Amino acid sequence: MGVTLSESAAKHVSSFIARRGKGVGIRLGVKTSGCSGMAYKLEFVDETLGEDLVFESHGVKVIVDPKSLPYLEGTELDFVREGLNEGFKFNNPNVKDQCGCGESFNV
Repeated sequence: MGVTLSESAAKHVSSFIARRGKGVGIRLGVKTSGCSGMAYKLEFVDETLGEDLVFESHGVKVIVDPKSLPYLEGTELDFVREGLNEGFKFNNPNVKDQCGCGESFNV
């Protein structure tokens, strides 16, 4: 299954990498944090590491470390605009509960 990007997210990431002038893709991971236990980490990647798992979606590489994959398997990263706000939305089928602010989750 892996981790995928929506077409909207892929376009956003591609344009950001182009403006940045470097990068091979985007890294998605999890860290212990927040009131529900885990939070997403998202960063642009200039080079992959040996243990990285690389998925490609709409021409953009999504890099995931092996420890994060069990929590992210099947996740689609979307980029949405709602009114004046815009940002990434994590459609993660593994989430059992999340905090009220949406910043952290548990599986």
